[in-house]
Amino acid sequence: MEVREPPVIDFAPFYGPEGAAKDQLINQLRDACKEFGFFQLINHAVPACLQESVLQQSKEFFDLPTSIKEKYSQDITGDNRGYERLRAQNFEKRGKGDLKEGFFLGNHIPVDDPQMMGKKFAQGPNKYPVEVSEPAKFRSVMNEYYDAMTSLAMGILKMLARTLGLEETAFDAFCVDPIAIVRLLHYPPQDPDSSDIERGIGAHSDFGAITMLLQDATGGLQVWNNVLSEWSGKERFSVPFFMSGNPDYIVDCLPTCAGEGPKYPPITVSEWMAGRYADTYGTPNGKAVSDLREVPSV
Repeated sequence: MEVREPPVIDFAPFYGPEGAAKDQLINQLRDACKEFGFFQLINHAVPACLQESVLQQSKEFFDLPTSIKEKYSQDITGDNRGYERLRAQNFEKRGKGDLKEGFFLGNHIPVDDPQMMGKKFAQGPNKYPVEVSEPAKFRSVMNEYYDAMTSLAMGILKMLARTLGLEETAFDAFCVDPIAIVRLLHYPPQDPDSSDIERGIGAHSDFGAITMLLQDATGGLQVWNNVLSEWSGKERFSVPFFMSGNPDYIVDCLPTCAGEGPKYPPITVSEWMAGRYADTYGTPNGKAVSDLREVPSV
């Protein structure tokens, strides 16, 4: 199997005027999406010092005793905010679940917000741990990172719209009051003698619109054409950011992609996300993914 690295793309032209550099960026993004499905961005305007602070705050939280972390469990409120217990998710449907724990944060929505009152999927107030050494810093770092990543995701979507022959504003409505999540992840070290079905996270494809991944020095991301890499077995931390869009937005085939006709029926973001969460967490509050993927007969 040929091992190739995903492309590294300079995002700086996005912040500049129209011209050859921005056209080149659009072409590079189009090629990367068609061949790999993802890419590495540089010069994206999210400060390195902020990234380092997020990883440091994440490690400090996961170093807390389990009894304290469970005080912030997402199971308490059911709004996809807070602590995700070890092995809560099981992508490959085998073994005891994925060997990782997490912590979810999003846009901080007060309890009287219309999205909360309307029980919108995966929307709610954040949970900020007070047992870390500097609670105010944890809160400010996470909120700043959320804002920076949301802005970057919107910029990427503007460029992706242009790769599809659409106006730059094509996905603006999709990004209004979005389901957008910062997910702190901790993968404990694995014993070299552990079962061959043990996974930090099982093979999967993400189910939002955009995932942006921040990794520590241990790394660990494996892609479809790099599956022969050796597992390190080391402890690692990562911080994916998921942009999934407005929960009421109807996802339908784009006009420039229809070809002979849409392959899938329209579906709202919240329906799709609820189905995928049900599939990977074993929760009952969503359709099975197979139901969501039915192709209408013509």
